[in-house]
Amino acid sequence: MVKALMTAWSIDREEADRPRLREHRRAVPDPGPDELLVRVLTCGVCRTDLHLLDGDLPLRRTGVIPGHEVVGEVVGAGPEVTRVAAGDRVGIAWLRRTCGRCVYCTRGDENLCPFSQYTGWDADGGFAEYAVVPSDFAYRLPGGYSDQELAPLLCAGIIGYRALRCTGMARGGRLGVYGFGASAHLATQVALAEGARVHVLTRSPQARELALSLGVASAGDVRDRPPEPLDAAILFAPAGELVPLGLEALDRGGTLAIAGIHLSDIPPLSYQRHLFQERRLRSVTANTRRDGEELLAFAGRHRLQVTTTPYPLSEADRALADLAAGRVLGAAVLQVA
Repeated sequence: MVKALMTAWSIDREEADRPRLREHRRAVPDPGPDELLVRVLTCGVCRTDLHLLDGDLPLRRTGVIPGHEVVGEVVGAGPEVTRVAAGDRVGIAWLRRTCGRCVYCTRGDENLCPFSQYTGWDADGGFAEYAVVPSDFAYRLPGGYSDQELAPLLCAGIIGYRALRCTGMARGGRLGVYGFGASAHLATQVALAEGARVHVLTRSPQARELALSLGVASAGDVRDRPPEPLDAAILFAPAGELVPLGLEALDRGGTLAIAGIHLSDIPPLSYQRHLFQERRLRSVTANTRRDGEELLAFAGRHRLQVTTTPYPLSEADRALADLAAGRVLGAAVLQVA
């Protein structure tokens, strides 16, 4: 029997062992016993996809299809699936599978599971016309949003939400946001809805305009000092040289959370200038399903303004190039179906 084919982009290794993105035709995947077959409608383009292509993250499987901000329609399912039906609209995110048995999973920290697997890294993702996902890791999506608006919520939104929670900032606190791309512009809206005073620091004049339009208290260059001491800050830009600046801007007892999966080297820190007075530096590692469910529920209660730049699936390479060059306002999204 001849299998149906689909268009997909994959990351392969060239002869010099450098990753390369290529478009091709491949067979539509079959869902496993506990998996859903999803017709991809849209897929967000994340900086993590760029890190894979640039070699900042190791390529775990040559030929993998990137993309982990997938909105799609269920068109098939394995025999063990009971919670989702054909025709349902679902989301596929970064965290794809965990063991469910280790100490991290059993204590509620499944994002730290040493056996965790990730969409678009360990298994094929959404830069394609079809994708599969374990049904327990597929998200139900809130109404009131287009497919294009929903896609960035599935990683940019979730990771920004987790980073905000990792700061431990109380409602109404003073938050600094370093870098203002897809994740930052969503986390900022969550913080604003919870009464925070937000100060955005970014090198992009366009991004500063977007931030001000969302209601932030100030927007300056990434190397500016915020106009007041911060209770918390989130570093979204993958630039380690900004860590000392973020720590210096914190008030006593403040936390700087690093939201990205990759960061360039951090310069030497001074204990007195950067860490004394119980200032904290915290990394953010992936997310739990609870983070995703909470963010999507929040989006259902609060209408988020999701700024996107659309691209057809055939121009996935251009979308990544524009993201690398800082030419994307908000989130880049592939329109697939």
